[in-house]
Amino acid sequence: MKKLMLFPLLVLGLSFAACNKNNAPEGSTKMNIKMTDSPGNYDAIILNVKEVNVITSGGQATLPVNAGAFDILQYRDGKDTLVASDIVPSGTLQEIRLVLEPTGNKVIVDGVSHDLITPSGQESGVKVKIQSEVVQGVAYTLLLDFDAAKSIVKTGNGGYILKPVIRGIPSAVSGAITGMVTPIASYPKIYAINGTDTIGTIIDSLGHFYFNGAPASTYHVDFQVDSPYVSKSIPNVMVTNGSVTDLGTVNITKSN
Repeated sequence: MKKLMLFPLLVLGLSFAACNKNNAPEGSTKMNIKMTDSPGNYDAIILNVKEVNVITSGGQATLPVNAGAFDILQYRDGKDTLVASDIVPSGTLQEIRLVLEPTGNKVIVDGVSHDLITPSGQESGVKVKIQSEVVQGVAYTLLLDFDAAKSIVKTGNGGYILKPVIRGIPSAVSGAITGMVTPIASYPKIYAINGTDTIGTIIDSLGHFYFNGAPASTYHVDFQVDSPYVSKSIPNVMVTNGSVTDLGTVNITKSN
């Protein structure tokens, strides 16, 4: 299994959303926090976020969440959902804390719903350490990419624990790669590789795949499959900021 290293885990990126004044009070700025998902083999993952705490060198702010519980798996392939939006103190962004409700966090596997145990998630919150500048009078959007495959841990007694793995995507300074795979039965593990940096994904039920938050560069995209199918690689895939590179339909063949 290749290690996903494109962005350090648990690090957030700030994306520049606007350069005009945002009606924030002196010494503060408007911040939007959104979530998206990297695929995982579950029917649904329900997150019940109570609030988001933002800590900067200028102070702290608690951002209320009004959306209620939501299925994070509904927000993939370039989709996202707004989790919180409010005024925060300007300064150096130091930490984000996602505080979960004590109930309502669930994973659904093969049609069966399981409560998610969330160690410390309901008290101090899921902590994400960061270092970025929040400039006064400039609106920012933080896109949190929730890695479903890595965030759900099955226990020995058949239960499930939520240990969120999150990476930040600076959406204004990145691109994406998309495409289709046929046949769906090949179900490849797909990796976009740039030097020593690798991001991975899988196809959905229709054979579609999507890499979000890929910095502008040239990649080779590997489709790793099990026998009787043959793995495949596409070289020289160009990604530019703010655009989506479509690889079209990728045909996976069987060995002779």
